[in-house]
Amino acid sequence: MEALTLLLQRRSCPALRAPAPAGEHLDLILRAALRVPDFQRLRPYEFIIAEGDGLARLGGLLERAAIASGKPPEIVERAPRMPLRAPMVIVAVCRPRPSDIVSPFEQQLTAGCAVMAMQMAAQALGYSGIWRSGWPMFDRGLHEALGLADEDRIVGFLYLGTPTRQPGPPPDAEVDPHVRWL
Repeated sequence: MEALTLLLQRRSCPALRAPAPAGEHLDLILRAALRVPDFQRLRPYEFIIAEGDGLARLGGLLERAAIASGKPPEIVERAPRMPLRAPMVIVAVCRPRPSDIVSPFEQQLTAGCAVMAMQMAAQALGYSGIWRSGWPMFDRGLHEALGLADEDRIVGFLYLGTPTRQPGPPPDAEVDPHVRWL
């Protein structure tokens, strides 16, 4: 897939089934994450991959986090099923590295770019995905259950798999309302 076509036609796809990327394809997707802009090459990220039984384990962690943080019953009930919407979920974490030059915020941006790069690489390989956020991204109980430190931040959940249907073309967007010239 041509690079500009890939970027200009990018669409999230929530309708995913097996197979998920594996082997060489998964390796390429992860390598794409390592090529994002990363001042000082700090590599301030970690990718926690859940597939198979790992999806149920992640769902259990989400359910316990929802209960512990007092979420409404409907969210608690839905939590264990959330990871089951795709055959693979990559929890993308920013793990800021000590630096006198690169702020934690810049490192979070790098981790976010890594998620985008993985999603684009997956799409280029014929898979699809959706970058999800929501309450679990900010839940410190979930962070602790995943073994994350106080300064670590989940930057997203990348759901990957084979699309059950191709999303339609993206709507046209006007550039001008988002641009200002000095």
